[in-house]
Amino acid sequence: MINWLHQEEGVCEGSFKSTFFLDDENGNELSVCMKSPDLSECAEKCVDAFNNLAESEIGEICKEIIKCAEEGGIDEEFELPALDNALDILNYCWFTSLYVNMLSKEDEIAYVVEGEGDWGEVIGFVVENNTVIYVGTDYFDYMKEEE
Repeated sequence: MINWLHQEEGVCEGSFKSTFFLDDENGNELSVCMKSPDLSECAEKCVDAFNNLAESEIGEICKEIIKCAEEGGIDEEFELPALDNALDILNYCWFTSLYVNMLSKEDEIAYVVEGEGDWGEVIGFVVENNTVIYVGTDYFDYMKEEE
């Protein structure tokens, strides 16, 4: 599922195919990052969970992204058009990376997804145990750190 490019302590990066969310080139290839090669099993679990997010969770993510877009960003000329449904916001944003947010394979599945909107703002969302716990610009505040 993951094509690993680097797997060294501190820098582990690969890519995978997203089943729903698009990248910045309107494709489906996103990167996956983790801190240790020991977490590769966790990365596979995170990618699988991400690719199998429930419709309700995707809808919640989209509704929160709409709020971010309405609040504006760097591009003051961007004006969000009327949307037929919440999923339409995905025509105005894209995603680049999934960060494994687990410290061991015993942890609940947890990850952070990073992207950007046409309004010029970096956005992301945080998922823990298949539940979206945050959507917005401060997503890295949710990254777990080893003690």
